[in-house]
Amino acid sequence: MNPHRKIGDVILKAENISLSFGGVKALTNISLDVREHEICAIIGPNGAGKSSMLNVINGVYHPQEGRVSYKGHVRDSMHAHEAARHGIARTFQNIALFKGMSVLDNIMTGRNLKMHTNFLQQALYWGATQREEIRHRRKVEEIIDFLQIENIRKTPVGRLPYGLQKRVELGRALAAEPTLLLLDEPMAGMNVEEKQDMCRFILDVNDEFGTTIVLIEHDMGVVMDISDRVIVLDYGKKIGDGSPEEVRANPDVIAAYLGTSH
Repeated sequence: MNPHRKIGDVILKAENISLSFGGVKALTNISLDVREHEICAIIGPNGAGKSSMLNVINGVYHPQEGRVSYKGHVRDSMHAHEAARHGIARTFQNIALFKGMSVLDNIMTGRNLKMHTNFLQQALYWGATQREEIRHRRKVEEIIDFLQIENIRKTPVGRLPYGLQKRVELGRALAAEPTLLLLDEPMAGMNVEEKQDMCRFILDVNDEFGTTIVLIEHDMGVVMDISDRVIVLDYGKKIGDGSPEEVRANPDVIAAYLGTSH
């Protein structure tokens, strides 16, 4: 954590969220908030409701009860594309890249919401379209430099090792210039070195761009090292919320998830 980084006011607030699929309760009466510029981790055993909570935040799921407010505005049934337009970007547990396309072209797809020219202009590629394309490519090249993947920028993503594919997916999310970045298990399946690299990039995104980050992560060492705050879910209910030190000492969390060895 960066001791010089100032945590701001609440940017996202979820109040009394309940979500069910048929008769199965995924989330029960969950309230949480996320502050500007912080790194907030959501942890819990498999099936605890972590991904469901991210899906509520970015408009994929609409809860039966409760409400979400973002930047002070209550959201009523916001859809995922609207959330993206308002500055919420998301990565997924399973990599959702275009495997036959190059690294550069994959990251360019993250600029779609930033493009203002119409279809006819894009088809003819002249004037404003050409200038816009140059601007977007410049931004994408900055992200490629930031993520240190210049040497693979023209490589089809499907040929890359898993850890680099995850880095490209992060790049695509960053291309949207999000205010709030949701990372769903960004280090799943990575080796120790790949995890260290991803940790560094997450901290750098938070520090250099001021991006607020909410991440789901199972590696407790990672969570305790990079998070400002940790929220703990278990069977769709919130059982812990505090600093890494407070959560580590919470007896409910220890019983449900961490285990006495941590």
